[in-house]
Amino acid sequence: MTAARSQYLLDLLAQVPDPRKRRGRRHALAGLLAAVLAGSRSFAAIGQWAAEAGPEVLAGLGAARGPAEESTFRRAFARVSPDVLDRVLGAWLHTRAVQAGGRLVIAIDGKTVRGAKDKNGDAPHLVAALAHGIGAVLGQVAVEEKSDEIPAVRELLKAFAGLAAAVITTGAMHTQTDTAQVILGRGADYVMTVKGNMPALYRQLKKLPWAAVPAVPAVSTDHGRRARRTIKAALAPSWIGFAGAAQVAQLRRTVTKSGKKTAEVVYLITSDHDADPATLAAWVRSHREIENRLHWVRDVTYQEDRSLVRTGNAPRVMASLRSMAISLLRLDGHASIAAANRHHARDPQRTLKLLRVA
Repeated sequence: MTAARSQYLLDLLAQVPDPRKRRGRRHALAGLLAAVLAGSRSFAAIGQWAAEAGPEVLAGLGAARGPAEESTFRRAFARVSPDVLDRVLGAWLHTRAVQAGGRLVIAIDGKTVRGAKDKNGDAPHLVAALAHGIGAVLGQVAVEEKSDEIPAVRELLKAFAGLAAAVITTGAMHTQTDTAQVILGRGADYVMTVKGNMPALYRQLKKLPWAAVPAVPAVSTDHGRRARRTIKAALAPSWIGFAGAAQVAQLRRTVTKSGKKTAEVVYLITSDHDADPATLAAWVRSHREIENRLHWVRDVTYQEDRSLVRTGNAPRVMASLRSMAISLLRLDGHASIAAANRHHARDPQRTLKLLRVA
C-alpha cells in the first residue's frame, strides 16, 4: 500500500514494523502511536487518555482487548524505528499538502529537543520540512548535532517522492551550492538567504547597483510592532556560483516597536525566473512559519523542551507524533493547536474520526 492510495492514516501506521514480540501483544502499534493526537504530553497522560477513550474508540485503534497501560506505551515508543515512522508520516502528509495547496512552498529548518538530553548532555536535533500556509510537516530527519544540518537537509530533500514545481526556502545556514544543486535536481526551485555568516558573498551582493533598481514596499502591523519591508530584485550576475540562479534580491526590514527602530538588510538568491519581488518577499516572510507554527507549538503547547521522555527512541518518536498531530489538525482547519487538543480530548471519537480522513 502506498501513501497515495491509503484511505486511512491508520493503514499506513500499521506498516511501521512493531518491535515487540508477537506473543503477548494486546494492542496494535498503530493505535498506540495515534494516542498522542489528543494533546497528551507524557506516557502517563497517554495512558490516561487510553483508559478513558471507551471500547468503541479503542477497537477502532486496534485495542479491542482494552486500554494499554503507561508501561506498554513506554516500551513500544522506546523501540519503534523513528526513521521508518518519519518516512511513513512524511509520505502521507506530502500527498495531503499537495492536494490542499496551489504551488507547494516548503520551509526547511532544524530544532533541538532540549528536554531529551541523555547522560552525556546530547539531545536529538531534528530537521523538518513544513508546507508554507498549510502548516503540515512533510518530512523530518535526525542529526547528531546542529552542525550536521547541512548534509541532513540534502538527505531530507532526496527522500521526497516528488518536488516538481515546488519552491524550497532555507535559512542562511543552508545557503550552499551543493544544496541548491540537489533542489534543482528534484525539479524544484530554491530561495536562499545570504546574511553576515557568508561575509564575502554578502559584500559582493551589497556592491551591486541597487540604487538603480526600483523598490517594492510593504508594511505590516502586529501586536504593537510595525514592520516595513522593501525589496529590490535583479537578474543574477554571472559570478554568483549557484547552479540555476536566476535572480538576486535585496530585502530591507525596518521594525519599530515601543518607539525603538531596528533595521536589517539581507540578500536572496533564487532559481525562480518568474517570481516578482512581492512574491519573493512573501516566501521569505512565510519561511518563519516553521518556527512560529511548528517549533514554537511543540515547545509551548506540547511542552517539548520540558519533556522527561528520554528512553531509547522515544524522544524522537514523540517529536514525530507531535509534528503529525500539528499537521493533521492544521489540515483539518484548526488555527489554534491548543484549542484543537482540548476539542479532541473532550471526545475521543473525534480523534478516531480525524485518523480516518481520506
